[in-house]
Amino acid sequence: MNKKSFGSRLVAAPYLVWAAIFIVVPLLIMAYFAFTDESGAFTLINLTEIGKYKKALLISICYAAAATVITLLISYPMAYFMTKMKISSQRMILVIVMLPMWMNFLIRTYSWITILANTGLINTFLNAIGLPKLQLINTPSAVILGMVYDFIPYMILPIYTVMSKIDNSLLNAASDLGSNGFSKLKRVILPLSLPGVISGITMVFVPSVSTFYISQKLGGNKTLLIGDAIEYLFNIGPDYYNVASALSLILMVMILICLAVMNKFSDGENGGVVI
Repeated sequence: MNKKSFGSRLVAAPYLVWAAIFIVVPLLIMAYFAFTDESGAFTLINLTEIGKYKKALLISICYAAAATVITLLISYPMAYFMTKMKISSQRMILVIVMLPMWMNFLIRTYSWITILANTGLINTFLNAIGLPKLQLINTPSAVILGMVYDFIPYMILPIYTVMSKIDNSLLNAASDLGSNGFSKLKRVILPLSLPGVISGITMVFVPSVSTFYISQKLGGNKTLLIGDAIEYLFNIGPDYYNVASALSLILMVMILICLAVMNKFSDGENGGVVI
């Protein structure tokens, strides 16, 4: 038993070292800067500066929530219909879903600029058929669209994974008991797929609320998100590292609270069929 335990610890050691160097140490550095001033003395004044960016934080939450809801509305039926396809078709759709993730994040975002720009593909087509151009780029809708496009695989994959494991005998039993399609969706599929939904919401909301590059390129810097504010402060110079770290710390705490709430909600579900 001791040998097995020692072997397990030995195998896990590289991962623990990696986590300590690239996760724990940066977090400690961030916390240090958040609670110190330029001279290194302890202070809480950095936290008082957060009030200046409460609008950016609120807008970030609203944008992330909108992108998460839209992503869920698209991903859930898509994942459901994928499970009804042949295995070969499911694999092909999975490759298509994951294909954008194999490309660089910057390239994916820039591709939407060529589509939504005033001289982009959509406005060029509208101009060709005699319709007026639309202001698509540098709008809140463009930012949310970019979030949905970049993060939708993180919603589809966990929902599909959970749905594909649902036993068909449960659906057959529901049919034998007189359930129609909507009833089976409400009482069987939705409760059993809820863990995948919560996982997908978490994996989409967290990067959306902290993103900054999408808003800069598709929003034209007209809307300041909390990620933009943090990046801007870090780029100004060392004098603003403390305030930027305080903002990052508050954002991290907010994200951890959201994760705790979602996990609590997930734990409260028994994952069974609703009778």
